[in-house]
Amino acid sequence: MPIPGPAHFKVAVVWRGDAQARAEARPETSRFKAVFAALERQGLAAEPAVWVEGQADLSRAQLMAVDAVLVWVNPVTKDTDENRVALDAVLREISAAGVLVSAHPDVIDRMGTKEVLYRTREMGWGTETHLYRIHAALVTEFPGRVAEGPRVLKRSRGNGGIGVWKVERAAGLDVLVQASDRSQRTMPLDAFLAERASDFAAGITLVDQPFQARHLEGMVRCYVSGTRVAGFGVQFVTALAPPEHGRAPPRLYSGPEGERFQRLRRLLERDWIPEMAALLGLEPDDLPVIWDADFLLGPKDAAGEDSYVLCEINASSVFPVPDTAPDALTATTLRRLAHARIQPAGKSR
Repeated sequence: MPIPGPAHFKVAVVWRGDAQARAEARPETSRFKAVFAALERQGLAAEPAVWVEGQADLSRAQLMAVDAVLVWVNPVTKDTDENRVALDAVLREISAAGVLVSAHPDVIDRMGTKEVLYRTREMGWGTETHLYRIHAALVTEFPGRVAEGPRVLKRSRGNGGIGVWKVERAAGLDVLVQASDRSQRTMPLDAFLAERASDFAAGITLVDQPFQARHLEGMVRCYVSGTRVAGFGVQFVTALAPPEHGRAPPRLYSGPEGERFQRLRRLLERDWIPEMAALLGLEPDDLPVIWDADFLLGPKDAAGEDSYVLCEINASSVFPVPDTAPDALTATTLRRLAHARIQPAGKSR
């Protein structure tokens, strides 16, 4: 059986919006216009598919009629109670019917939450990391750890700095707590830990890592398509810096060939990505067509080389991206479609 060519495949690009945004969505005017252009350059028929909460049936009908669905929808949003529960149910349903979904909700659950920091803590990108599944464990174990130095406590699910705190000892039984918006509070440690009970009540776990002293030297964001690096971004992160530090400058992008990051690229492609996939029970083609891994600089090794500490993986809504990423994710999508020999849209699956 011959492998279908690009012209046989239809791809839907999904992002969140309201009914008006869905009605007015056009590839050339959307924020994903570079992605649409890359898909079209490779001969894929691409269409917008704005997800509107409460209109699952409308989205299901559209997505069942395509071959691949590429999703940019955050599971948590600031200042709203929007989530992905209904969307993920639709995505699981269309995936079971043979539609390629990236990123699949089950893959996000394994690699796109902060728990991945705990599950991969023994890897080369890991650090001393702890996971609190119940509030009692946090109350019992965290005080001893923060007594030894500043810690960063993170909710297992979040984006844009939601639910991230730097905690360090202050005078007596107090701690200084700084949130990602750079607000600070000095308060009893017991009171801060009591506040966290609501996280566990909501089914959220907490991940605990040591604060990285070199964080003001910048964060490296590695953009990955499947198993291959698609580019880099460098940003000076000031979210947990002292308030007197100014705003961070814009992120600087480069392609995968950026000379500064070739050692990190080799570590990722050769060692860390395969090791992570194996630890998480994922096949290489399960990995999203676009995802990123954020690294802070750790202590230098004996040879004076930087070490890298993973602080987050983003798998559900990676955007913006370097200029090289749209073509990379398109190539990955096309390869997976061709490999799976998915029938042209409109035929039975």
